[in-house]
Amino acid sequence: MKIDGHVHFVGDGSNGSGCWLRSHTLLDRIMEPVVKAQAGILQASQKLGLDRAYEERLTRLITQSSLDAVLLLAMDYPYSEDGNCLQAKAKFYVPNDHILSLAQADPQLIPACSIHPARTDAIEELERCANAGAKVLKLLPNCHLVNCSNPRYRPFWEKLAHLGLPFLAHTGGEFSVPVLDASFADPRILRLPLECGVTVIAAHGAGKSGLRDPDYTTDLIQMMDHFPRLFTDNSALASPNRWRTIKPLLDPKVQARVIHGSDFPIPSGGLGPWMGGLLKAGDYMKSRKINNPLERDVFIKQAVGFEENTFSLLAKLIQ
Repeated sequence: MKIDGHVHFVGDGSNGSGCWLRSHTLLDRIMEPVVKAQAGILQASQKLGLDRAYEERLTRLITQSSLDAVLLLAMDYPYSEDGNCLQAKAKFYVPNDHILSLAQADPQLIPACSIHPARTDAIEELERCANAGAKVLKLLPNCHLVNCSNPRYRPFWEKLAHLGLPFLAHTGGEFSVPVLDASFADPRILRLPLECGVTVIAAHGAGKSGLRDPDYTTDLIQMMDHFPRLFTDNSALASPNRWRTIKPLLDPKVQARVIHGSDFPIPSGGLGPWMGGLLKAGDYMKSRKINNPLERDVFIKQAVGFEENTFSLLAKLIQ
């Protein structure tokens, strides 16, 4: 089964989804039409609302691609360590129930829930989502404000391990969502979940997003020697700011732990890999002619050297 293991839902609540999206900064306002254009919904969202336009477009993109399914991600609020919801710090919100309902209606969509472990109902919500069909837990520790190795979260991680759901955790730099604690981008904070028996997928290879970000890819690869349940994904690595992380993930030993992901609707165009000498000029030109962004990302990842196993590995982890 060929899966894109990192796809976001973005909505505005216009179709009763409970989603919302806000623009905090000038960069947000500049990027919003760019992201909508990448998703192919710039005009449709004005007529149908963002919820419906995005859902319909995503379904078509999957059907018209070589993929069998995508992992579709919910997005919880950030919380303080003592369990206070920090809604004002969030850029967007996607309820678990919306992702679960979409997945129930379309087998091409694999649901990933998002639950902050500081919530008073965190374990109950985790059990509820797992029983409703969620296959993965997704969090951005640096943006959700989650120190994953905080001992108070141990019962949550033990429950996650018992349920058998992998944990997809953002690692490395980030600029598209507000960062609340940059130190939580370090994959070494994932030690406690791993010690509890959780299968962890460190998104983006723990690489840089901005020029000033620390690069944690070497630390992540070293951790793989000690934790057989630690994996990574290559999501967003075809973008101009993350392409440098591709090369270390192509090492055969490391690539056996790499899961394919696009990070859709974040733009994927191949310019970075081409400028970095990882993508041949001819392949770069071919990628520019692929209108389907999910399929374009598949093509680019294959062209730079990611093997077929990266597309099927997630299916094995969520069996």
